[in-house]
Parts: sequence; C-alpha cells; structure tokens
Amino acid sequence: MSSRDTAAREAAMNHKTHERHDHVHAKGCGHPAIQHQDHVDYLHDGHLHHPHSDHTDECTLAEDARNPAQCTPQHACGAHEATHRHGPSCGHAAAPHGDHMDYLVDGHLHHPHDGHCDDHGKVQVLS
Repeated sequence: MSSRDTAAREAAMNHKTHERHDHVHAKGCGHPAIQHQDHVDYLHDGHLHHPHSDHTDECTLAEDARNPAQCTPQHACGAHEATHRHGPSCGHAAAPHGDHMDYLVDGHLHHPHDGHCDDHGKVQVLS
C-alpha cells in the first residue's frame, strides 16, 4: 500500500462524524460551500460539513500559511461597518478555524478580537 493510500485510510478512520444530520448538503442547498483541501465543505450553523459516503463529516480549517491565526488590527476590508460585531446572528456564516470560530466575509475569514476583526486568510467560496 502506498503512503498516499495509507494516509487516506488513516484520515477516513480518524475523521469526526456529525451525528444525526438529516439535511443533505449539495450545490444549491442554501449553505455556503467552500473548497477545503481536496473536497467541498458546507458552512452550516457554525459547523463545517462534508457529505461523505452515508454520513456527514465535521471538518475544521487548519491554522496554516493560507489561513493563519494571527492578530491583524490593521485589517479593514470594507465589507462591513467598523462597528459590526461578529456572533451567532450577525449574518455571516461561522467557520471553525483551529481552536476558534471565524466568520466568512467577502471571501475571507474574520476573527473578532479585541475590538477589531483579524484577517485569517482567504477561502475559495463555491456558492
């Protein structure tokens, strides 16, 4: 077995499953879709869902060079008022990123922090 096959098998065995998820995610289902590694995930109620076989996987965006988790107080994207506060009902889809929650704003991740929004990098939005 190749190292790629071994890695894929280990990932399949170690992924987290979202229990009792009746909604079927697909193009046009009403949830924002983003490209995540080699698959498509859907932002749904603060979760990153990936339809997989007969169940739904729970994913988290990694803290990496593309999506760093650093403080960027100088960030001003202009996609919302400076007084806007991200939270469960702010109108932006929540995305798990590392050990915290970010919000999808105009193709990139915002993290509310110390009175400003940190820029945690771009994501490829598909819908």
